[in-house]
Amino acid sequence: MVDKNDPLIREVDEELRREQWAKLWEQYGLYAIGAAALVVALVGGYQYWESRRLALAQAGGAQYESAVDLLSSGKTEEATRALEAIAASGPDGYATLAELSLAGSHLKAGRPREALAVFEKLARDTSADALLSSYAALQAAALRVGEADVAEIQTRLSALAADDSPWRFYARELLGTAAFKAGKLDEARKALAPLLVDPKVPYATAERVRTLMARIAGAELAQTPPVAADDTAVTPAQGAGAQKEEPASAPK
Repeated sequence: MVDKNDPLIREVDEELRREQWAKLWEQYGLYAIGAAALVVALVGGYQYWESRRLALAQAGGAQYESAVDLLSSGKTEEATRALEAIAASGPDGYATLAELSLAGSHLKAGRPREALAVFEKLARDTSADALLSSYAALQAAALRVGEADVAEIQTRLSALAADDSPWRFYARELLGTAAFKAGKLDEARKALAPLLVDPKVPYATAERVRTLMARIAGAELAQTPPVAADDTAVTPAQGAGAQKEEPASAPK
């Protein structure tokens, strides 16, 4: 039996291991170096990309805050130019916020068509945040209520009024509002009535819906035809004639 504690045996084993490692290094050493270099390059590249992303985000945030400050100071033209620049070349998140602020600026200045164009552009942008792009679609539909027909509003709001949509309550309110403005009172009531019994509906929305339902009820009463008069009923003129008696003839 071989004694593994024998110094000569241990020396031979170590020599065999060195030879095996040397052969492995000859075969795969370059690959190991390449893999290690690739890992280092990937780590360095990620760190560079992350630092650049943070720097761009910080710069975009500062530009956006500056534009908002200009807007709140009443410097509308300067703010508009700044927001347009951020929307065109700023980081994704701030570019979206800049577009929304730009649309709000147009609305404040009485330019609904320009605001509608911005909202619709953002609603079609597949690279934008889904929540913000759907909000833009909702605002675009709201600007069209009263001008577009009910079919267009339904097309714009069908996805936003779905049960899984975060904007479903406001979208359904707009659907009811559009139907009411078009004189389709039954359709308006059908869209709005469920909002009055849903406990998840925000308080402000519920209050607006109650007001709108009261207007619908008033419109329905105004459309109710008057009750037809009974032909057998005695009119005031007939009653006066019926009460008039012929004078009695003088006795002969």
